[in-house]
This record gives sequence, structure tokens and C-alpha cells, in this order.
Amino acid sequence: MTKRGALSCCFAIGAMVIASNVLSSTFVPPARSSAGSAAMLGAATAASMGAAPAFADAIGDAAKDFAAASYPFVKEVNWNSGLFNVNPGKASAAEWTKAIATAIDMGAAMDPTLLKAGVMAHHKAIASMDGKLVTSSKDYEAILASIGRMIASVPEAKTMAVYNEFGKLVDPAVPKYLMGQVNEADAKAAYSALMDFKDVVKAHPIAAKTSVTSSSPQIEAAAGKLADASYSFLKDIDWTSKLAVSSTGFTGSASEITKAIDSALVMGAEMDGVALQQAAAAHVKAIGGMDASGVATKADYQAILAGLGKAIAAVPTKDVMGVYNSFGKVLNKNVPEYLMSSVKASDAVEAYSGFLSFKDVVKAAR
Repeated sequence: MTKRGALSCCFAIGAMVIASNVLSSTFVPPARSSAGSAAMLGAATAASMGAAPAFADAIGDAAKDFAAASYPFVKEVNWNSGLFNVNPGKASAAEWTKAIATAIDMGAAMDPTLLKAGVMAHHKAIASMDGKLVTSSKDYEAILASIGRMIASVPEAKTMAVYNEFGKLVDPAVPKYLMGQVNEADAKAAYSALMDFKDVVKAHPIAAKTSVTSSSPQIEAAAGKLADASYSFLKDIDWTSKLAVSSTGFTGSASEITKAIDSALVMGAEMDGVALQQAAAAHVKAIGGMDASGVATKADYQAILAGLGKAIAAVPTKDVMGVYNSFGKVLNKNVPEYLMSSVKASDAVEAYSGFLSFKDVVKAAR
């Protein structure tokens, strides 16, 4: 990788993570009195992943009804719109980051097997999209079933935290605007079916499997060295910037960006589940301890690096590079130069050198 490439990849992935959370928090008109509505909204936010094991169960059966009732609404949505990359409110970067932490926390509590299956359901659904980016009804049903199962494995308090935190940040005018873009009767039918589906999900909790600790002394030691080499660079970055929800960061179409996200989903499905949970928990802790500038402590930053390194170590090189190459195609080519101009060059160079050494250790740990 070049220095430009590394910055491109980091910016693209970070932007898409935030943008996907922003969009999902605005998709369904709020119904604050309904815990079930919160469950499904939280699912859309915390899981841009969803799928179902191949067996009949109450949640799977309910997903069939929900899919049938809501598919007309799904087909009316303009999935080629650039709304996914628009801030639906006036909240600061720090406020969005703290909301995202609740989504990460929810995801980390999900059953790893269901989470992995969910990722692959989305991967399959993306492959069946038509020119309007609408997936097949069968793949849509599989996504709903898997989202239901994933949420069923999460304590209700964590689901409600996602719903409540994102709800605080979305402008009240957003749901009304979105309703105006589709057939109101179809939207209401979809929402009614959502309420029925959430009742089934809530009534059929799934006990998430207990994880064991993932350990790799080599990667953990390398994470310490990378933290030493890059923490100054980390502090140079303006974490209060709204670049993550700026449409100028991408030049690709909605379809191209979706396919780039698909490569990230495939990579995520191949990660070590225990290490991924640890990395998620490390992010939640780091966000909780960040300072007024949005910078995590060095110890928390190091824990994030170690968790990510261990999670990525299980992924084949071709799929890691698939993410890098896919996002590189849709990123505005001016982004790396702009980002480099916003930090101290010597700190960026030192961080990149540390990153290259770290990736060698991760690659060797496969």
C-alpha cells in the first residue's frame, strides 16, 4: 500500500460506517412507546448484516409475513439516492460517535454464529440486486429473519439504547420527508408488519454463546509498537470534522459504494468472532473515554489495534485487499492529499511506517 492508499482506505471505511448508521436511524418513523419498534430500528443500525440459518422457527415464519407485507414499500424506496451520505440533523461528530458506540455495543452482544450468518445473507442479497438496487423478495426475507434472530440474542436494554441515542440526533422533519418519497399506505402496512414481527422476536429470545478470550502475544506486542508510532498522528486529526458525512468524499454511484460495502461484509464474515467481539468492546470503551477533541486514551487505542489485528488475522489476504481495492475505486482521488494537508506530515509518515510493520505481524499470524 502507498501512503495515499492507506489514508484512502481508512477514510472510506470510517465514512461508510458512520453514514450507514446515520441512514438506518432515519428509515422508520419513530414510535417511541414501542420497545419492538426500537428493536428493529436498532437492528438496522447495529447490523448492516442479516441472515438466517436454514431451519424453520417462529422468527423465520414471522419474517415471511413481514417480508410479504413490506416488500412493496422496499421497492418504492429510491436506493440510488445520495441520502445515505447526508447528516439527518445538526448533531456534532462526538454526539454521533457516542450513538454509534451503542450500536457497536449491541453488535458485540449478538451471538457470533448468527452475526456471521447475517453478514452472508446481506452478501447474497447484494448479489441479487436489480438496477434499482432492490434485492429479491427471497433474499429480503432472509435478511429480515436473520436480523430478528440477531436481535433476539441481545438484551433488550442494549437494543433500546441504540434506538434512544439515534432518535435524539435525527431531525423530527426527517421521517415526514421520507414518508413523502413513498406510497404512504405501503409504508404504513410495512410499519404495521414491523410491529407484529417485533412481538415475535421479543417473545423468542436466543441465548448468545459465551465467548472465550482471544489471545495473540505477537499481535498484542505489535499493537503496542503501532500505538507508540501513531498516537501523535491520531492526535493531529480533527475528530470534530463532519467529513464522514460529506458527499464530496466519494465519486462512485450508490451501486458501486454498495458493492464496496459488500467486500467489507465478506471480510467481516471471515474474521475471528471472539476477536471481533473484543475489538468491538475496545471501541466502546475507547469512545467512552475520549477527550473533548474526540481522542481516545493511548491504552484504549492500543486495545483497539490489538483487537482489529487479531480479527483480521483470520481473513485471507485476497479478501482484505478486496476491501482496499473496492473502496479505492469509489473514493474521491483528492481525499488523500486533503487529509495529509490537515495533519503533521512527519507524524503521518511515522504512523504509516508503524502500520506496515504491524500488518506484517498480523499477516504472519495467519
